[in-house]
Amino acid sequence: MNLKDEFINYFVSLGHVQIPSAPLIPENDPSVLFNTAGMQPLIPYLMGKPHPEGKRLCDYQKCVRLTDLDSIGDKTHHTFFEMLGNWSLGDYFKQESITYSFNFLTKVLNIPLTKLAVTVFAGNSSIPRDNLSASIWESLGLSKDRIAYLGEEDNFWIAGETGPCGGDTEIFYFRSNDPVPKVFDPKDERWVEIWNNVFMEFNKDENGTITELPQKNVDTGMGLERVVAVLEGVDDNYKTSIWHEIISKIEEISHKPYENNEPSMRIIADHIRTAVFISADYAGIKPSNTDQGYILRRLIRRAIRHAKKLEIDMNSDWILEVAKVVITKYEDYYKEIKQNKEVVLEVLKNETIKFNRTLEKGLKEFSKLISHLDSKTIDKDNAFKLYDTYGFPIELTVEMAKEQGLWVDTEGFKEKFKEHQELSRTASAGKFKGGLSSQGEIETKYHTATHLLNAALKVVVGPDVHQKGSNITSERMRFDFSCDHKLSEEEKRETESLVNKWIMDDLPVNMSTMPKEEAIKNGAEAMFIEKYADIVNVYTIGDVSKEICGGPHVKHTGELGKFKIIKEEASSAGVRRIKAILE
Repeated sequence: MNLKDEFINYFVSLGHVQIPSAPLIPENDPSVLFNTAGMQPLIPYLMGKPHPEGKRLCDYQKCVRLTDLDSIGDKTHHTFFEMLGNWSLGDYFKQESITYSFNFLTKVLNIPLTKLAVTVFAGNSSIPRDNLSASIWESLGLSKDRIAYLGEEDNFWIAGETGPCGGDTEIFYFRSNDPVPKVFDPKDERWVEIWNNVFMEFNKDENGTITELPQKNVDTGMGLERVVAVLEGVDDNYKTSIWHEIISKIEEISHKPYENNEPSMRIIADHIRTAVFISADYAGIKPSNTDQGYILRRLIRRAIRHAKKLEIDMNSDWILEVAKVVITKYEDYYKEIKQNKEVVLEVLKNETIKFNRTLEKGLKEFSKLISHLDSKTIDKDNAFKLYDTYGFPIELTVEMAKEQGLWVDTEGFKEKFKEHQELSRTASAGKFKGGLSSQGEIETKYHTATHLLNAALKVVVGPDVHQKGSNITSERMRFDFSCDHKLSEEEKRETESLVNKWIMDDLPVNMSTMPKEEAIKNGAEAMFIEKYADIVNVYTIGDVSKEICGGPHVKHTGELGKFKIIKEEASSAGVRRIKAILE
């Protein structure tokens, strides 16, 4: 049985409800480009908001992290990965959480106790040492020698600067054929972390004051790729069953073995898998020069460059062949992969054609550049321009320069590249702001305003208008909707007036919880219905709007202030975008 199924079946048997994986592109959270952890979409519920599915939850969550982008090509790093998680929202705590994890590892996965070790929180000036977690581990049979106490940097979790926080206990596996050391040394790299149980029992306010939380939560995370490598006894994640078919397809296309071609094959496999998931997401991301579209473009182009290194025929459909293997592997677990298969293949095909053209232009640019050189050196700015604008890896520039008897300022290029990396990392990684970026008072107002705007567009433009995406910051709201034409000034004016009328009417905003099918039968609208669990929250605003939504919302529309459309523009084919503010 697949590890994902084993994990879900185990926690469902313990009274947890499986919830769907949240989309890769977070809704209304401008602080991050992608969901980077299983807990990220659950922050409102960890803050105390009741979850419609109850207090015990489990899932497998799609994640993308870009902080390690430059490490892709080694044995263990991935841009896209799956995180297995189980949660207790004010229900069970340390005793049950640790026991559940221990039993899953030793009884379901049959990992020998002799190969396990743990770390627990050593405490600080505000919070005592977590002796309870240590004693629970001991009662389960783990020797004291295998329990290490570590400080805040290693064993304390908080989402940002303020908010719910607490110590955690991390579980390690000895990944080596060497004899297992009697005493656990967390600095010994043969021990790899496989699971993390976070105990959110405190709250930290703006002044740094720590108080106990009335609702104590458990949040756990287990990286699927790493655990499968452990279970299958390999020290290279790309040699596991997760990657077998994908790597085999690359070997077949390139007529080369994985051995001695590992970095390029890992990059191609990783980047195409990530590109499939980003382009299949319901947010409709396309390659571009900004935000998620920039990352998608960068991943596809990097995969193409490494395919060239392997001498794969650039005129073949090689990228589609690899993508189809990825789609087949994941479509039974993620509905959007199956539903958006053609979209994914179209994105990959178009970007490949575009990039091949760019490479041709780059070759012309290179010829032009060397014909105007005053010296025998290609300086850092030109080397970086070839990389950034035309997708030339520095190795290609050096190789071509060498053929012409020229030298490239590679050290200067590395400096430029590092600056670019820092900018890229800042844009890509994102950080949680103040613990919960999108639940403040103004964001809550904007969230409610998107419902009113959706309802107004259905009246003014037509009932076939549907929300396609939204993004909210404390300064403005952005709303994407299906529409085949640019809105006229009259349509914009009417939409704005209607929203403001409903605000003036001070309509009540009510929430009720019900089965998803019942909500749809009752006429509730939802963007991407598949992403919601079986039990949903339905928000009704007077008699003008009824939507399935995770919230948050105001109690009455009169709290919103004045609604004003700032801009209306095209977003993508058949999708328009409105930017608006509340005054």
